[in-house]
Amino acid sequence: MDFGLMLLRVTVGLTMSAHGAQKLFGWFNGPGIKGTARGMEALGFHPGNRHATMAGLTEFGGGLILALGLVTPLGVALVASVMLVAALTAHVKQGFFITSGGYEYNLVLGVASLTLAFAGPGAFSVDALLGLPLSGLMWGTLALLVAVLGGAFQLVQRHTAPAGEPANA
Repeated sequence: MDFGLMLLRVTVGLTMSAHGAQKLFGWFNGPGIKGTARGMEALGFHPGNRHATMAGLTEFGGGLILALGLVTPLGVALVASVMLVAALTAHVKQGFFITSGGYEYNLVLGVASLTLAFAGPGAFSVDALLGLPLSGLMWGTLALLVAVLGGAFQLVQRHTAPAGEPANA
């Protein structure tokens, strides 16, 4: 079981970190801050640079924290919050399946990360090495609550133009 938890934690965590690196540094054929900022502004997040930086840091840092199993509920909350925002702003209108740009991928990464807050990071984690028992119903629920509140905080900052009006009006 511990190996399975490590496999899940490292896979989801490094996947998220790679997405953050695309946004922050342009690695892995990513858009970098400038390209991500344009995308953020197109989604209604102004100023784009600030939101691009925060999304990139959340993905990169949250993913690394999760991969290491270091204060696992924090990494979980960061990953789940950014997946919630991405799903609701960029993907939900395209439906469920990723093949049509839907939110399937965001849902799987978000729920997989939340699973780790409930189940724990496993014996092969920094939390276990430090003797931090940060898992179970309370920690999973707290991570979910923080993710939803963090996502909501981002979403209320979004300014979309009504139909027929330019976005910068």
